[in-house]
Amino acid sequence: MLKFHNTNPYVCSYLPGKLACSEVVTPDYPIDEKTYGKLIQAGFRRSGHYTYRPNCVHCQACLSVRVNVKTFMPNRIQRRVWKQHQHLTATQHMLHYKPEHYELYQQYQNQRHAGGGMDNDCLEQYQNFLLQSHVNSRLIEFHEKKELRMVSIIDVLPDGFSSVYTFYDANAVHASFGTYNILWQIEQCRIHDLSYLYLGYWIKQNRKMHYKANFQPLEVLMDGQWKPLESDTP
Repeated sequence: MLKFHNTNPYVCSYLPGKLACSEVVTPDYPIDEKTYGKLIQAGFRRSGHYTYRPNCVHCQACLSVRVNVKTFMPNRIQRRVWKQHQHLTATQHMLHYKPEHYELYQQYQNQRHAGGGMDNDCLEQYQNFLLQSHVNSRLIEFHEKKELRMVSIIDVLPDGFSSVYTFYDANAVHASFGTYNILWQIEQCRIHDLSYLYLGYWIKQNRKMHYKANFQPLEVLMDGQWKPLESDTP
C-alpha cells in the first residue's frame, strides 16, 4: 500500500514570496508504470525518483494539466511551426548520459532560466533530475543534420505520455523548438493510440507557463476531476 508524507515548507520556485509544501510518496515503495499512471492521474509528478504533488494549505495555484490528444487541433501558428521543423530527426533512447546533452542543458538554463537556481546545476543534480527513473522513460534526441538541437525526457504511461523536461538550443534564430517538441509528443501519442499528453503543472500567475494553454483542448485537474481549462480558471 502506498504511503505518503508532507514536506516541511520551502521557498516556492514558481511564485515569488511564497512558501510551498509537497505531498511525497515514500521512497521505499516500488512504483511501476501502472502505479505511476494512477498517481499522475491524481496530480502527482516525478523528479528523478522523487514522486510528489503540491500540497500547500493556503495556495492552490499549481494545477495539473494534460492535452486531450484525440481532440487536439493545432492552431495556425502551431501548424507553421510543425512544418518549419520537419527537417529535425528524432531518435529515441534509454536514459543515458552524454557530455553534449549536459552542455546543451547548461546553455539552455543560462539562456532561458538565469537566476532560477537550475542554471547552477552540477552534473550530479542534472543526473538525479533527468537520468534517474523508476518507470518506463525515454530520452529523445533531435538533430539538425549532425547538430544536436534538442533533448526531451518523456515517461510512457498506460494512457499517454508525461512530458518530464525538454531543453534545446536557445541561441537558434527563428526556431520554435519548445512548441515543436510538444507537437511531436502529441503526434507520438496518436501514433501509439494514447489519449493524453501530461504537461505537468500550470500556474495562471506564472508567465513562463502560459504556453501550455495554447494546446487546446487542455484539461485541468480540479477537485479530483479532469475538466476543460477555461479562461476564468483561477
